[in-house]
Amino acid sequence: MKFGYPYILLVVAGLAGMAWGLSASHRLKKPLDTAAALVVLFGVIAFVIGILLIFIPGFFR
Repeated sequence: MKFGYPYILLVVAGLAGMAWGLSASHRLKKPLDTAAALVVLFGVIAFVIGILLIFIPGFFR
């Protein structure tokens, strides 16, 4: 079975974005908490795409 190991960085970046954004969205004041919530959303998207590309490397071809 072939794995897409270069996409591990995408998974790590997604996890880091989710971890920072979840804590920052509760800690920051009103306009910045929305930006932190968007970082969580993009982190989830990056994480899911990274996992998908690790296990199915040619998915988007």
